[in-house]
Amino acid sequence: MISGDTVPHALAGAGLRLSYSGHEVVHGADLRLRHGHVTALIGPNGSGKSTVLRSLARLHRPDGGTVSLSDVADIQALHAKDFARRVTMLSQSRPTPGGVTVRDVVGFGRHPYRGRFRANDPDGNAAVERAMALTGVDEMSERGVDELSGGELQRVWLATCLAQDTGVLLLDEPTNHLDLRYQVELLDLVRDLATEHGVAVGVVLHDLNQAALVADTVVLLHHGEVRASGEPGDVLTSQLLSEVYGLHVDVHLHPLNGRPVCEPRSRHASPAASSAQGAQVATVDPVGALAAG
Repeated sequence: MISGDTVPHALAGAGLRLSYSGHEVVHGADLRLRHGHVTALIGPNGSGKSTVLRSLARLHRPDGGTVSLSDVADIQALHAKDFARRVTMLSQSRPTPGGVTVRDVVGFGRHPYRGRFRANDPDGNAAVERAMALTGVDEMSERGVDELSGGELQRVWLATCLAQDTGVLLLDEPTNHLDLRYQVELLDLVRDLATEHGVAVGVVLHDLNQAALVADTVVLLHHGEVRASGEPGDVLTSQLLSEVYGLHVDVHLHPLNGRPVCEPRSRHASPAASSAQGAQVATVDPVGALAAG
C-alpha cells in the first residue's frame, strides 16, 4: 500500500510494475507526491528511480499498477495537452535545438495552452518571463541555446518546465552539469516551489545529502523495489544505506538543521580520518547554504 497518511495526493503510483524489453525492472512500487511537498527518489544505479519517474510522467507505460492524479484514477485517460497542463518533467537529457534563442526554448513550455500560431495564451509572456527570472536565465534570453554551457542549458530546460506552470514538477537528476552555486540555487528553487507555491515535486537525486536537505519524503529504491519510504531521518540511516549501497555509510546530524549528513567510508579512510572529515562536512557541506536557510 501507499503511505498510510490521509493527505490527498497530487500524483501517485500504486503497485507499479515496469519493464524494458519484457524484463521487469520495477516490482510493485508505491509512492505518492503531495502538493507543497518534495519527494526525493534515491538508490543505486539500476534501482529503478528514473523508470518510476518516467512512469509518473506518462513516458513509460506500466505493465501493472496505476498512476493517478487527485481527481483522475488513471492518467492514461487524459488527453496529452490536458496532462501537460498538470504535470511536467525535466529529463536527464534533451536534444539541443539549433537556431533558436533561450526565450524561444522557454516558450516551448507554453505548448499545452496554445492553439495554432501561438494563439489563445494570454498568460504566456508573463509565464515565460517569470520562469526565466526564477532560474536566472533572463539575462541570456536572446542568446542562442547552442552557445550555452551544459549548466546554462540545464537551467534553460528547467525554466521551460516552470513556464509550463503545472501543479506537479518531476525532475530527473536536475543538479547534473551544474556548478556548486547553481546546485544550491536550484535546490533552493525546488524548495520554494513546494513551500511557497504548493507545487508537488518529485526529484531523482544521487547526492544523499541534497536529498536530506531538500526533501520532505525520501523514497529509497533497491533492485526495483521500494526498500523504505518516509522522512529523511527515518530513511537515511547508516544501516539502511550501508545495506543498499554495499559499503559502509556513516550518518550524523547536521548541526544547523538536525537533518542527516551521509558520508560513505572509503577504503583509504581510517576511522579517525573519517570522523574528522565528517566534522568538516557538517560545517561546510556542499549545500550548507540551503541548510542554513
